[in-house]
Amino acid sequence: MKLIRQNVARLTLPAGKSDYIVFDDALPGFGLRLRAGGKRAWVVQYRVGSKQRRVTLGNLEALDADVARKAAKEILAKAQLGSDPQTEKAEYRAGAAVTLGAVTRQYLELRAKPNLKARSYEEVSRHLTRHWAPLKELPIKRVQRATVAARLGEIAKENGRFAANRARASLSTLFTWAMGEGLVDTNPVIGTNRATNEIKRDRVLTDAELRAVWQACRDDDHGRIVRLLILTAQRREEVGGMAWTEFNAETELWSIPRERTKNGRPHDVPLSAEALALFRAAPARDGRPLVFGDGEGGFQGWSNAKAALDRRIAESGATVRPWRLHDLRRTAATRMGDLGVLPHVIEALLNHISGHKAGVAGIYNRATYAREKREALDSWASYVSALMSSVAPPNAIAPGAHR
Repeated sequence: MKLIRQNVARLTLPAGKSDYIVFDDALPGFGLRLRAGGKRAWVVQYRVGSKQRRVTLGNLEALDADVARKAAKEILAKAQLGSDPQTEKAEYRAGAAVTLGAVTRQYLELRAKPNLKARSYEEVSRHLTRHWAPLKELPIKRVQRATVAARLGEIAKENGRFAANRARASLSTLFTWAMGEGLVDTNPVIGTNRATNEIKRDRVLTDAELRAVWQACRDDDHGRIVRLLILTAQRREEVGGMAWTEFNAETELWSIPRERTKNGRPHDVPLSAEALALFRAAPARDGRPLVFGDGEGGFQGWSNAKAALDRRIAESGATVRPWRLHDLRRTAATRMGDLGVLPHVIEALLNHISGHKAGVAGIYNRATYAREKREALDSWASYVSALMSSVAPPNAIAPGAHR
């Protein structure tokens, strides 16, 4: 019997049988499997050496006879050429179960967490689990360059071009590790474009630009963060992830634990009166240990908040050349140098271990310069306060000039 639509509709299980295969007369190996309970499925049977293989193509209700016959011909042709379609199908199913999300969890646990500092691990984890979340159910072997490129465009639009670059780097490192584990054969990130070219920055805001930024800040989390970035010269993630327990009201000191610093060293930041006022103005949220933000982790939404700040600056009529939040740290350090703060004190304020504290010198120079750091930040805060009040700042110095 040729298994065509009209014929198979009349087929029934032979008496006493609970499982029976009716094979096609025209295409040897192609058949319809009948089972007790009424289930019917197309199958194809072939030999690999001395072993017999059987592959289920699909249910009768879902697969038309002509479509099933065509699929059977392809499988039988592969078998004739020495392939084993059943093994290929099993391998495909196994590969489909290895998703990008599953590999991400393995990578973070086995590779990233043991080898990265806490802050770096947090950043990589955020990029992989948040920015690449839309692809997490995709089998990792099916992640193609076009898919990666399209998602990078979305990340750049939603979170900014630099965030897209970081997400791209994190995913590329994951795929390199996955190749070493035998999970994939290629890295689909290779060949994709960076959202923007990154060059070493030396942007320092002028006094007029700094005033425009400060005055455009609102009395909200992002506004207080930006002003604290100006006054403390610390990193964005350090301020945005500040915890209430890091603040000592009696000593007027902000102590950043080693887990949250870039170089893995604890760091004390004396708070000027102006910085203290900003810190105390932040509303405490019931049960939340962090000063800023309201979701999981510290402040989020950097890109959108920065874009809104830039719009307010433009609406004010001020002219500020393109800038980034990290430029505020460089600006503060440069201006303190202009005010006469010594280089080793600025390095201590920035929690750098280069220059005066690098190499052998750093082993013996354990001074924290607590008094000098406080004097420097107080002086800088006074300069900023005078600048914001439109009064000529004390000891005002032209940008780039040094005493």
